[in-house]
Amino acid sequence: MPMIVLCLVQFMLVLDDTVVNVALPSIRDDLGFGASGLPWVVNAYFLAFGGLLLLCGRMADLLGRRRVFLIGVALFGAASLACGLAQQPWQLVAGRFVQGTGSAMAGPAAMSMITLLHPGPEERAKALGIWGGIAALGATSGLVISGALTDLVSWRWIFLINLPVVAVALALLPRLVPESRAPGRHRLDVPGAVLVTGAAVTLVYGLLRAGETGWTDPVVGGVVVLSAALAVAFLAAESRAVAPLVPGAFLASRTRAVANGATLLFSMAMYAMSFLLMIQVQTVLGYSPLLAGIAYLPYGAGILSGMWLSSRISPRIGTRWALLLAFLVNIAGLLLLSGLAAGDSYPVHVLPGMLMLSVGNGLGLPVMATAAVDGTTEDDAGLGSALFTSVQQIGGAVGVAALAIMGYSSGLMAGAVCMALGAVLIVALLPPQAGGSRQPADMEAATEARR
Repeated sequence: MPMIVLCLVQFMLVLDDTVVNVALPSIRDDLGFGASGLPWVVNAYFLAFGGLLLLCGRMADLLGRRRVFLIGVALFGAASLACGLAQQPWQLVAGRFVQGTGSAMAGPAAMSMITLLHPGPEERAKALGIWGGIAALGATSGLVISGALTDLVSWRWIFLINLPVVAVALALLPRLVPESRAPGRHRLDVPGAVLVTGAAVTLVYGLLRAGETGWTDPVVGGVVVLSAALAVAFLAAESRAVAPLVPGAFLASRTRAVANGATLLFSMAMYAMSFLLMIQVQTVLGYSPLLAGIAYLPYGAGILSGMWLSSRISPRIGTRWALLLAFLVNIAGLLLLSGLAAGDSYPVHVLPGMLMLSVGNGLGLPVMATAAVDGTTEDDAGLGSALFTSVQQIGGAVGVAALAIMGYSSGLMAGAVCMALGAVLIVALLPPQAGGSRQPADMEAATEARR
């Protein structure tokens, strides 16, 4: 039951990553947004979410994961109500920023609770597999739900639909999940928190602006340089801190480092693909927004198939080879879709590549999530979850800003190159025993020892 509630909330949070996209024209017409203001209905959410993840993840470790989760869900629910009732553009943008803040609190806290509720390697891999699959389904479903609600009722219901989920989570979770926090007495590293939050917020803002105005915009360059300076200052401050926000031992894990590096490259390719394919099927194949969203439904079925495959093969072949397989499948899917052109048909030219990518995602996401929190404990489960989610968001922003401007075919081929680099990283640097899974030879040796 706790897993059901946490996954339901995760579905809701990820749904709001994409749910506004189809509704933007209706929101513009109803509230009177200008051309420069409308993108901030999307960007305000990502700015708060991506910028606050590391801070909120560490807060969950120190202040209590259940407490931070419930505060985040309540904040998200209040902001959803405000968005649904907004009468002015600034009210909707402010509500979206608060929604992103609630997501930054609830998401890492929920993932860390799942990590601690399932301590065994295989049990944890299965739980995080379900978690990752639900997240992917939420992102896919957002396009369909947004189109249906906007066409049949009103765009306001894409926000108001969150309220029953919020009510269920607030009512049930305190009875189902005990409080957990890092043992001992810890203080929040305030200078580190300010510096890392500033670095993350400025980086996300720079990437979002680059996606709108291009990398030649001097503001983009200035903001990215500022982000880098804040990141350097953060590392310097952490080296002298008595209770650092990110303990040095946490960064020393090669498994977590490689998993997050691979996740960055994976997210760059997948976010860019989703962005470019949605535009391609509407502008080149002539699909309506709702039909384009419906065309993504098989993607969810492929994700579920990939999750099932992941749960079967990753314990047998190990994290390294399961991830390599996932990346190779995704490379093939990206190359297959990159040739989509005017006059092509959905069953022949879209569906095969889409299904290949969805299976690759379902296979890879659970394994990456498990490796990214490998070895985390009561001390740092929230930090591990937040770092993994933050890397996904930053990778997605980089992918859309850098790859999408190349055009459809070039952008997808560049995504395939990112996946290939990730595959090399996995094979070259991921430890054989990463993620707690044994290689086949090790399992045979263990069997012989028991005999």
